Amino acid sequence: HLGASLGVVELTIALHYVFNTPEDLLIWDVGHQAYGHKILTERKGNFITNRTYGGLSGFPKREESIYDAFGVGHSSTSISAILGMALASKLKGDLKKQHIAVIGDASIASGMAFEGLNHAGVTDTNTLIILNDNAIGIDPSVGALKNYLTNVDANANIFEALNLDYYGPIDGHDLPKLLNTLEELKQVEGPKLLHLITTKGKGLKQAEEQQVKYHAPGKFNAKTGDIIPKFSEFTKYQTVFGKTLLELAKQNEKIVGITPAMPSGSSLNLMINEIPTRAYDVGIAEQHAVTLAAGLATQGMTVYCTIYSTFLQRAYDQIIHDVALQNLPVIFCIDRAGLVGEDGPTHHGVFDIAFLRCIPNLTLAAPSNEIELRNLLYTVQTELNNPIAIRYPRGYGKIKDWKLPFRKIEIGKAETIQEGNKIAVLTVGTIIENAKEAVKNCDAKEQVSLINMLFIKPLDEKLLRKILSTHTYIITIEDGCIKGGFGSAIKEFILDNDFNVKIKSLGIPDEFIDQGPTVKLQEISGIDSKSILKTITKFLA
Repeated sequence: HLGASLGVVELTIALHYVFNTPEDLLIWDVGHQAYGHKILTERKGNFITNRTYGGLSGFPKREESIYDAFGVGHSSTSISAILGMALASKLKGDLKKQHIAVIGDASIASGMAFEGLNHAGVTDTNTLIILNDNAIGIDPSVGALKNYLTNVDANANIFEALNLDYYGPIDGHDLPKLLNTLEELKQVEGPKLLHLITTKGKGLKQAEEQQVKYHAPGKFNAKTGDIIPKFSEFTKYQTVFGKTLLELAKQNEKIVGITPAMPSGSSLNLMINEIPTRAYDVGIAEQHAVTLAAGLATQGMTVYCTIYSTFLQRAYDQIIHDVALQNLPVIFCIDRAGLVGEDGPTHHGVFDIAFLRCIPNLTLAAPSNEIELRNLLYTVQTELNNPIAIRYPRGYGKIKDWKLPFRKIEIGKAETIQEGNKIAVLTVGTIIENAKEAVKNCDAKEQVSLINMLFIKPLDEKLLRKILSTHTYIITIEDGCIKGGFGSAIKEFILDNDFNVKIKSLGIPDEFIDQGPTVKLQEISGIDSKSILKTITKFLA
């Protein structure tokens, strides 16, 4: 996360100079701008390990440093958290302690941030909210609040109306001005907000000029600032989604796309650029995105709501109350499902299977490759009477020629990849590639059946009954949490129907998985090909 951290260099220095951290409490909303903070707080020597397995987290983390007052990774949590800390200080009689939250203009537009502001304004807590206004999150900020902030009137503004003392806007790169202002604000009691204007990527020409590209550019030349190009003969799953949706939208005028602040990350930007009247970036507002989709669906629109798995967690009530309860045919396209690598535990998308499959009316699918994803996206806009969630991973697929003519997929239908007679390996999603590798290296592969279940809900009960009647051992594999996941669904079916088989479920263990290369994290979780082969071999023996 390069651009965000470059944009707050002066602010980071000023905060640690003026305030007595870690005794004074400092929270960085989202935390992707906290690299300078980490370097200044006893982590300069091992900052080279940032986002690596066993190294520093890419986000502030309480277990990592006493200077990280609160664990972050998702947006808009800082105001509520710092207010809680400030209230605790008052209750303990610690009236001198300072409480500071730094939040960006894209994050403050989220509902939770306003809930925190609304409460803060009726307290007398010693809190300072710093609004880092750079007009961009990952993509350019959107919405009426963005327009408001560019013309804010210090004499009559929304923050004053919420009973917060408002200061600014001031240049967030003017270090002497920042130091003087923060020193003054230390003496001001009660809740207050400082409005800073900054430039994302400040100090690196390419990052200033290409702010979306340099948000998280990957490896780059430290001397020139140029990104080191990455080449792949394959296509990212998000690109398969984006290109397929645009193709479908050109054929079907009822199709609408929605994303909460992730147009480039989800590739919905392809549709936004070509058909802007039917594709919406609603800002960092997952709850709003889901209920907006529900509203559109009531009027006969075919709505594709694309949200990262880790962020879909933020809209759980809306999925249940506004979509599933009313049985509205919203199509949830769940990007970044499964382990996501270096972003770590705040971003791993490993809980969606467990928290979605228990919801009535909702269908849940996990395509095994790009072609299945493309065909599912096609199928659901032709015959959908209930909500459906389609999960797919971060990164590249393995099929070069995926853009084939559309083919309808039968909802709830599984596919037998290989037929054996002793062990049945049941998989969902792209983790099937690890299972294929394991079966290929098995000495008695003819005894192993490999099934692409595709649908977690509904299950293909007809095929399941056949498998459970003809096999002795069952292995389920998923890149989601074991507790309550796909494997649990198979176990429930076995118990409910009195089948006598031995079953082993492989998936993400009941713990938060750290950051690191996805291949390494799969090994740790026991869902890599070697671990799968070990389980198969044990059953064969």
